[in-house]
Amino acid sequence: MKTAIFSTRAKGLAAALVMLGVLTGCGSILPTPPQRADVFDFGPGAQQVDVAQKQTLPPIALSDFTSTGLPDGRTAVFYRLAYANAQQLHPYTLARWSQTPATLMQQAVRDRLSPQRAVIYGDANIDQQIKGGKSPTVLRAEVEEFSQVFSSERDSVGLVRVRASLVDSLKAGDELIAQRVFVVQRPAVSPNAAGGAKALADAAAQVAEDIAKWVAQSGQ
Repeated sequence: MKTAIFSTRAKGLAAALVMLGVLTGCGSILPTPPQRADVFDFGPGAQQVDVAQKQTLPPIALSDFTSTGLPDGRTAVFYRLAYANAQQLHPYTLARWSQTPATLMQQAVRDRLSPQRAVIYGDANIDQQIKGGKSPTVLRAEVEEFSQVFSSERDSVGLVRVRASLVDSLKAGDELIAQRVFVVQRPAVSPNAAGGAKALADAAAQVAEDIAKWVAQSGQ
């Protein structure tokens, strides 16, 4: 009888060990949660607005920016290995922008223009303004380059190139007033996505500053 009880207990222990092994094995093959991509933007912008500042310059209409140098609608942070093949864009796997570079660039320009003038923002609002009367001068822009460019494995810059156009939008068609290409690069403090995003944000801020000065100097 004792032998039978011992045999039953041994079988139970063996079954428990087998079950534990199965559970352990299942745990070892469960997929790990995917890593979340780091999300970047240009920072919080102005943290205090001077309400007493006067808008002394004429209003301007800011059309939706387009992107001709990057895959349309992509929010990936792109880089180029200029020392290997400068013609190829590579996306960081775990890094992206909060919005497309064209949209972020448009917001940066709007924020730089708005303290000094009224800004009509977006194509829908511009169309509505045209229907109601003569539209102010329209600023259009194409983001031609927005990437981190590596000259070596450790050295890189954030490179931004924007083609801006000032246009009179008339019912008979658009009349070009002026056009200029703005190119700015800023060094990256680290050879990774975080360093590239910071360098690109700094370069974009300078492009926005240069565009605002150019618009003012154009008499618009």
